[in-house]
Amino acid sequence: MQPPLDNNDPGFFAEADENQYFDRKSARLNSKEAARHICAFANASGGKLVIGIEDDGTVTGFKRGGARSIEELEQAALAGCEPVPEVHPVRIPVTNSRGEDDRILVLEISPSSGHVISRRSDKAVFLRQKDSSVELERDQVLALEYDKNQRRYEDEVQERSSIGDVDPEVMARYKAELGTEASDEQVLRSCGFLQDGHLTNAGVLLFSESPARFMPWARVRVIRLDGSKMETGRRLNIVKDRTFDGPLPKTINGAKEFISSQLREFQYLGDDGRFKVIPEYPEFAWFEGLVNAVTHRDYAMSGDHIRVMMYDDRLEITSPGKLPNIVTLENMKYTRWSRNPTIARTLVEFGWVRELNEGVQRIYDEMASFFLREPTFSEPNGASVRLTLENSATSRVLRRGDTIASDIGEDALGALGEYELAALQYVYGRGRVTARELADHLGRSVKVSRPALKSLVKKGILDWHGNSAHDPSQYYSLHGSK
Repeated sequence: MQPPLDNNDPGFFAEADENQYFDRKSARLNSKEAARHICAFANASGGKLVIGIEDDGTVTGFKRGGARSIEELEQAALAGCEPVPEVHPVRIPVTNSRGEDDRILVLEISPSSGHVISRRSDKAVFLRQKDSSVELERDQVLALEYDKNQRRYEDEVQERSSIGDVDPEVMARYKAELGTEASDEQVLRSCGFLQDGHLTNAGVLLFSESPARFMPWARVRVIRLDGSKMETGRRLNIVKDRTFDGPLPKTINGAKEFISSQLREFQYLGDDGRFKVIPEYPEFAWFEGLVNAVTHRDYAMSGDHIRVMMYDDRLEITSPGKLPNIVTLENMKYTRWSRNPTIARTLVEFGWVRELNEGVQRIYDEMASFFLREPTFSEPNGASVRLTLENSATSRVLRRGDTIASDIGEDALGALGEYELAALQYVYGRGRVTARELADHLGRSVKVSRPALKSLVKKGILDWHGNSAHDPSQYYSLHGSK
């Protein structure tokens, strides 16, 4: 667990497990090693380096023989790191293991959002990983520079490309959106997509007829499966499998049309008591997920592609590359950060992506409006981001709408009261409901919700489940469902 930034309790530091956000070291630590750990924390998510406590938790402070000067270690970031990260030193009075009044030093290290921090003495770069400060190889440093936008993969020149690789249809559409009649070469050069006759990586991805010639991993694969998991061998259950590897605007459009064609429809009880046909998932939710994957994936990561897996009970969109820089699973609803800002801006200019900045929060809102479970974001292997939209068992009940409608009948539906109709609509969306849940949904008391539910049971529309009238786990579900 990350130590709270306002918790400088020596007892806590002595007992806490070292992790990605916290390390403790003896005051015998030299400034070069201190710089190693400071760089590692700054290049990751920040954290605390506590000096004056041994690895086993013994508080030895700075009075012990061989201890460094506390002033020297306070200046370790300034003297030993380049560029200098933000470090706040705090001296904490303690009683050391020999019963003497002493001090420990807490270095509160902020994450570096725009630069990779190296050790000044040897230019080595370190990154905090679990409970260790690991030295990075050159390719890992390059990946970290991409992640912090100190260097952008999209802006690097693709030496094998030329103006002859440009897709004329995409280019014509882009110039129309910009309202210019300049030549293709002039537009690409002025927008930074063409340098010395070669396209940048962003230029290749956005405008070349075949980005896969230069980046075979720059593609989107959409797979429709029969069932809730992928089978192999004789039980292989892939129903449809399409790959889209053209310029990004065409890739987005093609994948969107294909996904839309594979989505099922089901019936939903509207406020007017009539069943209405709606798609399996709200379009904005899965399309925003697709656009985010295409726009923000780590294109420097070769060997993997964007995958859209359509199962019976869920839709998964997996994008190569961990979350960029300051974005975490916890703050991604509200934090805006683009790994590929040039690509993001250009897709908005194209007009293919009209709602790029609507954000993750609306995905949650749209799923809720369809009475579906919250979307989930995960990093399944630490090197990719996955959005899962779940079409839960509740939604599978909804797809039985024709049978339900015929069982209930139009006349029976028309005879339902306001609260009965609201209760039925709620159960359709959730699969089951308690009197308290329905009361909260209606904004009324249980004295209103319970009679409505009981009335639906008497009419054979709902089933009651419980051991007694006072059973705290009792609930109601659609008649005949489990």
